[in-house]
Amino acid sequence: MAEKFDVTVIGGGPAGYVCAIRLAQLGLNTACIESRGSLGGTCLNIGCIPSKSLLNLSENFHKAKNFANIGIETGEIKLNLKKMMENKEKSVSTLTKGVEFLFKKNKVTYIKGTGTLKTKDEILVKNNNQETKIKSNKIIISTGSAPLPLPGIEFDEKQILSSTGALSISKLPKKMIVVGGGYIGLEMGSVWSRLGTEVQVVEYLDHITPGLDKEISNEFMKILKKQNIKFDLNTKVEKISKNSEGVVVEISNEGKKSKLEADVVLISVGRKPYTDNLNLDNIGVILDKKGRIKVDKNFETNIKNIYAIGDVIDGPMLAHKAEEEGIAVAELIAGQSGHVNYNLIPGVIYTSPEVAYVGENEEQLNEKNIGYKIGKFPFMANSRAKAINEPEGFVKILADSSTDRVLGVHIIGPHAGEMIAEMSIAMEFGASSEDIARTCHAHPTFSEAIKEAALSVDKRQIHS
Repeated sequence: MAEKFDVTVIGGGPAGYVCAIRLAQLGLNTACIESRGSLGGTCLNIGCIPSKSLLNLSENFHKAKNFANIGIETGEIKLNLKKMMENKEKSVSTLTKGVEFLFKKNKVTYIKGTGTLKTKDEILVKNNNQETKIKSNKIIISTGSAPLPLPGIEFDEKQILSSTGALSISKLPKKMIVVGGGYIGLEMGSVWSRLGTEVQVVEYLDHITPGLDKEISNEFMKILKKQNIKFDLNTKVEKISKNSEGVVVEISNEGKKSKLEADVVLISVGRKPYTDNLNLDNIGVILDKKGRIKVDKNFETNIKNIYAIGDVIDGPMLAHKAEEEGIAVAELIAGQSGHVNYNLIPGVIYTSPEVAYVGENEEQLNEKNIGYKIGKFPFMANSRAKAINEPEGFVKILADSSTDRVLGVHIIGPHAGEMIAEMSIAMEFGASSEDIARTCHAHPTFSEAIKEAALSVDKRQIHS
């Protein structure tokens, strides 16, 4: 007889495992099906966590090579790539096992295998040669996303890499071509550039980081260029081929064709919802033109009792957005009032310096005809940043020209990813730039740049 649950979550990534834990906390008999063999999804296993580990390790390596400039003398600095990768894997293992512990603690039933919808309330789980049937009053799909390849080009994860392959390179490449100037490509390009690889980014648009405030994007590219990362903008990839020495990338720019050669190419042009093997067509779940599952404001699909959250639905493919949706749908199912404020989902690029933002950028405000004031403050004038030799970048605050309410905040600089939380909270509670300016910030801290940028909205900053 099939085991029965109140709610079953298919997918154990940030959306799914958080959702399952919250459902269990709310008293619902909950199961979570995960095919990977370890919990945490792309984020913990082959995304956010291993990439941040390598970003940190590569930055430490880069800083260590320049210790002599700040009065720290050491012996020869050598790269042990194998040990670095082992360190990364240790971080991943610790965190994924931590999620398993949380399942046990909260009495979530963890089912290993690939879940396929047999009916709207029955799931077939395949694990190796075994099949298990489970019944569930409600089903939540949170199967995440997968790297998007270029048409006609397949990932081999040796020479033609997705972000997954770029996290597990065993030998330092002399040259890497990154196709796509978005978050993932620039983060991974930064890792290998710091370790000694020549990195060249090919971007189809005339700017990097699409959707980012243009002023921040331009400053970001200037800084990355100083770090010896090369850029080919307005450039289309026509073909990628492999040979015994590496890869050949054929490109075109304004009609002019040329070839680039490298050891490896990283294709980072986006991600697609992963809904394979779910049997959605036969069940009748409706998808949009981009293959995302259509849901209503309560995350319910057109099939009553089937829900979807995370990367498989519309919205930014970010782990923290997925987590918020996981908690919201769990609370809605339990009869509470779950909610996600999509206007205040922060974004972070974990390069050095970091880039972070929340709310709207100048281009969006201009498009909506909303009047705004700008306050800016450079880290060059921030005492903490100067003291530790990290003076690049600035804080930019956009406030409504009539009400002074903060509409958007954009930061490029040290620890931007941590600093943006202050402004996410401030904006959630409808703060004005005056509220920020009148809040005492500890000295010396990076966050003082936020206070000064808020003062700058009314042209009364002190230190610049």
